[in-house]
Amino acid sequence: MLPVSKRASVLLLLLAAASLGACSLFEPAPTPTAPAYTPPSYDLVASIRAAGDREQSVIAVNPLRDAGVAGLQDAAQVDEKAGRYADAAGKLDQAIKLSPNSPDLLQDRAEIAVRMKDYPMAEKLAHQSWSIGPKLGPLCARNWQTVVEIRLQQNDQAGAVTARKWVQQCHKPGQPRY
Repeated sequence: MLPVSKRASVLLLLLAAASLGACSLFEPAPTPTAPAYTPPSYDLVASIRAAGDREQSVIAVNPLRDAGVAGLQDAAQVDEKAGRYADAAGKLDQAIKLSPNSPDLLQDRAEIAVRMKDYPMAEKLAHQSWSIGPKLGPLCARNWQTVVEIRLQQNDQAGAVTARKWVQQCHKPGQPRY
């Protein structure tokens, strides 16, 4: 027979082995991982602008431009085509300072924010543009298509569906003429 201290040691050793063995019996379930981000296979800004081009509403608002603002907007377009998005953003920011309530400038800046992958800023600017804009026609469609594209990037399918409904509400059909 083993002395009490040796029995206690053996007993502790057996308990330790049993508890370590039990750990492997109850492995935690693997945590689900978010699907890997895959960049879109299309140009988001081209999709936004196409929504405006497709919109054939009876209403299309084209504001008058200040020459200085128009020059900055044109220079921003040149920068965008050359891939200098930060420069384009700077020029549009200057134009917005000169004409802060210009919905088309705000939407142009939102599209540059999309190019720069600053989606929160893009959505904020698109909403701001819509809130002061005509709420119908091509600009409205671009505003809401911006939201659609951002929601898709955030994997928010329900938000994208809702935003698509708003794109459709931008259309104002004309009266049939015979």
